[in-house]
Amino acid sequence: MIPPTAPGLRIGLLGGSFNPPHLGHLHVARTAMERLALDRLWVLVTPGNPLKSRADLASLGRRLAATRRLLDDPRIVVSALEAGFGSPYTWRTVERLAGMAPSVRFVWVMGADNLAGFHRWQHWRRIAATVPIAVVDRPEASLAALHAPAAQALADFRLREIDAPTLAQRHPPAWVFLHGPRVALSSTELRRRGLTA
Repeated sequence: MIPPTAPGLRIGLLGGSFNPPHLGHLHVARTAMERLALDRLWVLVTPGNPLKSRADLASLGRRLAATRRLLDDPRIVVSALEAGFGSPYTWRTVERLAGMAPSVRFVWVMGADNLAGFHRWQHWRRIAATVPIAVVDRPEASLAALHAPAAQALADFRLREIDAPTLAQRHPPAWVFLHGPRVALSSTELRRRGLTA
């Protein structure tokens, strides 16, 4: 049901609608792989984001295929395992994965734009208590993200950026904000322009 694992592997989890996938997602994936010293990255294409309208949501199959084309790397696995889990909620996904593979060092990966609204995610504190979190800077999101309620609530657990390669070994809650080059693309803007998966 889940991709192959081995004890001690450092596996990033990058979830999203990928409606459509774009170079910003590729940037987040590559940044996480490199800066966190990950062995693998599992890209979890959700059946639907509970916080977003499904009115313009492409089919799961189309989004999976497009995401696989974009993230063509043997270390990256693009999966719809949340559909198999029967839940679109991240807290359920990370708790289930942690239970299924307790010897794997999972890290949740998100763009800074997601951190800005993280406090609206169902049971976001359970996510932070289950897996370390890496936040990759996104254009026009840095300030809002770092001043958002979740970032403020977790401020005491933020690592220095230089310690990012150790994040997977940290006991949660633990998180890091990764600065660097940013890609100014969003799925919302691409859909607005009629560019879909």
